[in-house]
Amino acid sequence: MSVLEKVSGLAAARKVRASWPMVLIAVAAAILLISVLRAVTGADDVASSGTIRAGIRAAMPIALAGLGGLWAERAGVVNIGLEGMMIMGTLGAGYAGYQWGMWAGLFFALLFGALAGLLHAVATVGFGVDHIVSGVAINVIAAGASRYIAGLLFTGKEGGGPTQSPKVGSITTFDVPLLGDWSSRLEGKNWFFLSDLGAVVASFTNRLSLLTLLGVALFVLTWWVLWRTTFGLRVRSVGESPAAAESLGVNVYRYKYIAVIVSGALAGLAGAYLVDDASIYREGQTGGRGYIGLAAMIFGNWRPGGLAAGAGLFGYADAVRLRSGEESVHALLLLVVVLLVVVAAWMLRRGSRRQAVITGGIGVALLVLFLVTDTIANDFTSMTPQLVTLLVLALAAQRLRMPAADGQVYRKGSAG
Repeated sequence: MSVLEKVSGLAAARKVRASWPMVLIAVAAAILLISVLRAVTGADDVASSGTIRAGIRAAMPIALAGLGGLWAERAGVVNIGLEGMMIMGTLGAGYAGYQWGMWAGLFFALLFGALAGLLHAVATVGFGVDHIVSGVAINVIAAGASRYIAGLLFTGKEGGGPTQSPKVGSITTFDVPLLGDWSSRLEGKNWFFLSDLGAVVASFTNRLSLLTLLGVALFVLTWWVLWRTTFGLRVRSVGESPAAAESLGVNVYRYKYIAVIVSGALAGLAGAYLVDDASIYREGQTGGRGYIGLAAMIFGNWRPGGLAAGAGLFGYADAVRLRSGEESVHALLLLVVVLLVVVAAWMLRRGSRRQAVITGGIGVALLVLFLVTDTIANDFTSMTPQLVTLLVLALAAQRLRMPAADGQVYRKGSAG
């Protein structure tokens, strides 16, 4: 192991050890904030285990798609084709899921997504096609091809047709013994903070899907592989400086190909999660989640932990909209106001006065909207996830740092 590899691994280990207390503090602060919001507004469903559980289900496809984007972009390949790769994943899961069960559906989703990733790698790495152009082409081709193939596969099958598959099986769910019952009872006490903590625990210990556990494991595995192994160091090196990596004997093309294929497979798995959750494949099932996953990855600064936080935020916003609608979305306005004030104060402390004034102005406008209204119109609540995505990206833009060679076309032997 080289000195660079040792230093990289040691720095990552120290950073993780230092960040765990901050993670726990952040989680506790988030629960406390939601508790205060529930007490002030009376919108109890914003902190219920049902809402949080629905948020987890909504967040997982976004998180897995974003994780696929992270693999590709850490190797220097922009993957805006995540949406199309998710579409291929839903098709593969729907085809195999109704015939052989969802575990087979997962395999075919991974396979179909990986093939779409291979197509993107051939175009961008092999032929030097612009990464955005290739990604958009994959999204367009996947949307059209999936409809044509679905018509061939599902037409004439019971419950199937050109826009949907027959009903598929679902991955097993389970309850965690003792902890699930205890947390549900604690939630029912309706105590400040403690019951909200119980709701969070209950959402992770009751009706938990094995596919959700697999998704969490993939996040841990991604962090370990990319930041703690020689292979991961080489993947990240080709995304930062492919010419330097090549000078050290790294096969740049090989690592880019591997990363983009893994990216496609993870996006395909995100599509399988949607099919498993709905127990059926439907045309248009991804609903733009590939793009939101890309936004979550950017929000997370191209790191698994930040990506998970971003996906959780977007999933929670979607769950609140679907479960409670106007009342809870109205309550969330107050939460957004508080967050904007905190961010504005942080920007002001850093000397970014213009950004602080703009952020604070948005917060004041939302506070006025909260005070003069009792509910939010349904047309507005339907846009909640997209609005949260734009707001978060706008606020996070000041601290983002993408891989240095992300999106650049690389040719072997080039100096840049």
